[in-house]
Amino acid sequence: MSGHSKWSKVKHFKGKIDAARSRAFSRCGKEIAVAARVGGGDPNFNPRLRSAIEMAKAENMPNDNIERAIKRGTGEIGGVVYEEALYEGYAPGGVAVIVEALTDNKNRSAAEIRSIFSKYGGNLAAPGAVVFQFKRQGVITVARDKIAEDELMSLVLEAGADDLKTEGDEYEVYTSVENFAAVVESLKKSKIEPASAKLSYVPQNTVPLNDEAAVRKVLNMIEALDEHDDVQRLHSNFDAPDAILEKIHASA
Repeated sequence: MSGHSKWSKVKHFKGKIDAARSRAFSRCGKEIAVAARVGGGDPNFNPRLRSAIEMAKAENMPNDNIERAIKRGTGEIGGVVYEEALYEGYAPGGVAVIVEALTDNKNRSAAEIRSIFSKYGGNLAAPGAVVFQFKRQGVITVARDKIAEDELMSLVLEAGADDLKTEGDEYEVYTSVENFAAVVESLKKSKIEPASAKLSYVPQNTVPLNDEAAVRKVLNMIEALDEHDDVQRLHSNFDAPDAILEKIHASA
């Protein structure tokens, strides 16, 4: 699990990935619309939509925005129709990267994502070449000042969580995809608002990078990918010392 923790730390230090509220709302809106289109607009009968709504609420997305996204998905109001795309590849140093995207033109997106990988010294791989190194899980973060660790452990395990880790000033709760919404709901019923809640690809092993130049190369590629309008989420398995991450953050 440490790989995901380190990846969370990377995002914190760079301060750009998933940081802008408007970008987060756009991503959540796309996910909700696609979930509603695929499985219907009632979250009680659509687990994916229920999870998407929980993720949007964790980002403080207004209810009106959520409702409009559902209606776009079900066709009640007009809007762009997005399709899901998953891109797998490698950054410099053999670091595995998964790119989740929602696009209205898969051919265009694939070409542009491939170009970004190539520009920054990576390469786009064939489907299935990377994803087996990750596990699809729900990841919920809770501030440590909200609740004691043993109390949170009892609460989330009873709700169906798989594991709990402590990372810095946060707890990270790991769940199966199926139990993700139930665990989030259990936390909220206990008046514990998650700092974030999302479905993620959690690396099962990490690639250590101990050279500052190598870390910068990987982060530069990840930033470029994140700035692409079609990209929803990024996942990677690289690990880097805190000292290097802090140095890069200070120079940003």
